[in-house]
Amino acid sequence: MAMSSRVSAVFLDKDGTLIEDVPYNIAPEKMRLAPGAEEALHLLARRGYRLIVVSNQPGVALGLFPEYALRAVEQRLQELLLPAGVSLHGFYYCPHSPRAKVSAYRLHCNCRKPAPGMLTRAARDHALQLSRSWLVGDILDDIEAGRRANCKTVLINNGNETEWELTAERCPHAVATDLLEAARIILRVDSEIAAQTVGARV
Repeated sequence: MAMSSRVSAVFLDKDGTLIEDVPYNIAPEKMRLAPGAEEALHLLARRGYRLIVVSNQPGVALGLFPEYALRAVEQRLQELLLPAGVSLHGFYYCPHSPRAKVSAYRLHCNCRKPAPGMLTRAARDHALQLSRSWLVGDILDDIEAGRRANCKTVLINNGNETEWELTAERCPHAVATDLLEAARIILRVDSEIAAQTVGARV
């Protein structure tokens, strides 16, 4: 597909970014959108970004729940976003873990963040231009995955990152307090880039 026809996405970590962080939760009734998430996704969708979840789900590998249970999680996310008139364009997850108790999921994969595999797979599936896309997450593993996929990145600094092992690949392009602030940063930066591009052509 021609590059000019490719579109931009905002990749969203799930727990602690899009929804409130409840460790290893798959119960739909316990899922709550994070503060500002509904308005944030409405703003992004209105500007034409594809909205795609990319989530490590090691609970599968640890034997805490079966992989098929994640179908209900995706369905609940879609339901939570209905009031904002928003739908997710993709829901990607990694069920693997190096500490897996279920042997089938104990492997070295390219999908577990900080690896970029979920993002590159989504780019193929949805004809995305990764250099025009963003990743928003609440820990530096998210940021590294985004940078390795050639995306711009926003870290939501809500206390979930505790180690702060910073390298060039783990430095976010921007930092926000919540998803709404992250969305506003994305819209502002991309608007500035678009204006500069137009100016350069004049």
